[in-house]
Amino acid sequence: MATTAYCVKCKAKREMKDEKEISMKGKGGTKRRAMTGICPKCGTKMFRILGNK
Repeated sequence: MATTAYCVKCKAKREMKDEKEISMKGKGGTKRRAMTGICPKCGTKMFRILGNK
């Protein structure tokens, strides 16, 4: 799927490795969709919050 996200450690946008969609707790008890993965260069965990379906 190749989702890009910002890596805080590298300070650059990169494509996530081993990405999967998760749901996080949002404001008011709602669920927020997000993608989580790993930075291919440094191995740091990356997140990208997605919009509503």
